[in-house]
Amino acid sequence: MKQSSRRWRYAVAGLAVVVLLVGLAWRWLVPDERPQYLTAKVERGDLENTVLATGTLQAFKQVDVGAQVSGQLKSLKVKLGDKVEKEQWLAEIDPVISQNALRQTQADEQNLAAQRRATAARLAQAELVFQRQRQMLPHAATSKQDYEAAQAELDVQRATLISLDAQIRAARIQIETAQANLGYTRIVAPMDGEVVAIVTQEGQTVIAQQQAPVILKLADLDTMTVKAQVSEADVMRVHPDQSAYFTVLGEPDKRYYGKLRAIEPAPQNFLDTQNPLGGMGGSSRSNTAVFYNALFEVANPGHRLRISMTAQVSVLLGTARQVLHIPVAALGAKAPDGRYAVRVLGADDKLVTRKVHVGLNNNVKVEVRDGLKFGERVVIGEAADAPDAVSGLGL
Repeated sequence: MKQSSRRWRYAVAGLAVVVLLVGLAWRWLVPDERPQYLTAKVERGDLENTVLATGTLQAFKQVDVGAQVSGQLKSLKVKLGDKVEKEQWLAEIDPVISQNALRQTQADEQNLAAQRRATAARLAQAELVFQRQRQMLPHAATSKQDYEAAQAELDVQRATLISLDAQIRAARIQIETAQANLGYTRIVAPMDGEVVAIVTQEGQTVIAQQQAPVILKLADLDTMTVKAQVSEADVMRVHPDQSAYFTVLGEPDKRYYGKLRAIEPAPQNFLDTQNPLGGMGGSSRSNTAVFYNALFEVANPGHRLRISMTAQVSVLLGTARQVLHIPVAALGAKAPDGRYAVRVLGADDKLVTRKVHVGLNNNVKVEVRDGLKFGERVVIGEAADAPDAVSGLGL
């Protein structure tokens, strides 16, 4: 009896397992004929329609402090990172050559002044001689030749005096130039700012024949300029006074806001793409992306922003605050009245089609002005079209 009862229990258990396996096989092997949809909820939040650009940070005011005279950099009065004030002494070029040049011009001017005094004395004597010759000539007390010689000598001395006066004026100009060159050996700050780069070190010789060599760079970091590179596809949509913001790699969650000041009329590589004849080079133009620089400024308290930082810039074309929105993929056909068809999946998985008015559209999400309620599920696609999308959406 016990063996018969045990066989019966084994048979029942085996039959249950078979039924369970058949049920599972039927569930997995026989497709569900009901359609499966990918859905997204109607949410509430802020929307922005923006033009994206990559930019770099620059100081709003930046000056290359150079030398106008040649010579050895005798001393450097500041170091990297120092804050300086306008007219502060920054560096000194060896002044010996400039001092000697000034002494030489002063000596030349003194020599010419002495020559002028001598010429003035000779001129006075020539005037006396000429006056006596003119008085004696009517009485035949002198010859015509002596009279003409006295007149010629008087004219020569007068001309010599005029020439020396001109040479003295030129010498004084040379003195002023030498004094200025001597002053240029003392390099001072042209503005308030911070030393952001030192190009020339103490002991180096600078040559200022063709262009002024740079000693150091000063920048006012209280205000930074953002130079955003806007593509030619988007530049028609941006204009001055539009709001813009950017983030930097070190603070990706902090936004810095400003207003566009200008959009440069020529692309940033305009000079590079010109051929020697002044026209645009065809080969380089066809292979080069075209970007236009949009400029705006932001305050920089604490100087946290630094020169040449990379900025991820967004130019705001439109904003909508705390509005209902859905993915753009949920929009269907557009009706003549401007409304769009949207499929909505109810709590009982019943599919209905609604007509909605939309607002701001940033090509990812779209504002819904009427026709939907917060929390409703809208259809954005068929599960068969994207079998892996459901887990990705978390719906």
